[in-house]
Amino acid sequence: MVMISKIQAQPRALGSDGPKVFPIALGCMGMSGTYGPADEAESLATIHGAIDAGVNLIDTGDFYGMGHNEMLIARALHFQREDVLLSVKFGAQRGPDGSWLGYDVRPAAVKTALAYTLKRLGVSYIDIYRPARLDPAVPIEDTVGAIAEMIQAGYVRHIGLSEMGAETIRRAAKVHPIVDMQIEYSLISRTPEAAIFPTLRELGIGATAYGVLSRGLLSNSQIGGAGDIRNRFPRFASENLDANRNLVAKLGKEAAAKGVSAAQLAIAWVLAKQPWIVPVIGARTRKQLSDALGALDVQLRPDELAAIEAAVPAEAVAGTRYDAHQMTVLDSEK
Repeated sequence: MVMISKIQAQPRALGSDGPKVFPIALGCMGMSGTYGPADEAESLATIHGAIDAGVNLIDTGDFYGMGHNEMLIARALHFQREDVLLSVKFGAQRGPDGSWLGYDVRPAAVKTALAYTLKRLGVSYIDIYRPARLDPAVPIEDTVGAIAEMIQAGYVRHIGLSEMGAETIRRAAKVHPIVDMQIEYSLISRTPEAAIFPTLRELGIGATAYGVLSRGLLSNSQIGGAGDIRNRFPRFASENLDANRNLVAKLGKEAAAKGVSAAQLAIAWVLAKQPWIVPVIGARTRKQLSDALGALDVQLRPDELAAIEAAVPAEAVAGTRYDAHQMTVLDSEK
């Protein structure tokens, strides 16, 4: 058993108008079958361990496990609701067989999804509510406006976005203040640095970065069976994996020189890049969580950051982060 004690850490603000949060958040997607079977008792213990350590931002999506993830979090929280901020993504449509059917973020769909989320989580409000992706059939103004109505009604506290480009972010922010943009960002996924991060900085919007370990690639996580979503990602395909493992080996050498794990170094790199970025760690076990939290003790000087980036250049990674179709529809990649 891994015991995780309270950690004293400087909080980070989610944007100029958002809440203060622990510098690392817990993402719960992997606890609902995304990377293969997960141990439910260990998942609950991991959530409890995170809260005990001081983590106060818990991230989920209503489509993770078709509602299973929200119900799991509801079981974990019980009387600890006021100790955490709940970040929920919505809009992705799935079939009974788990298939992906597209997105629906029309105003009526926003309110319906929220109603079911509140019921599954057993709470009266959501702290940060966000569309999971841009729905090309629905103006972002309509979606954000619907969430703003839910804020006025007391069901939501803040609005977030996910995987949206600079122009969409600007349009959304004109309708209602946005506290954070959730986007994949890691040592080998650095596209947001070009246009998205400068836009967030200008508008006073924070970032919650998922995939900081590139879905386990940077920590040498082993791919599971058919239920592991990574089997569909190009970076884990056989023709790319060996080249990417070589990059990971270089990260491991940098980490060894620093006396930390590769995962800790990768998380510490994200933490050091901007004070308004909060890494969302997808730990499924207390051991993974404990290792991730150890990144808070890793301080990186500018020359060390440069050395890490030189050893593991983003342009050297083989394969894109999503398949070709997803890359063409992602607003953040346009």
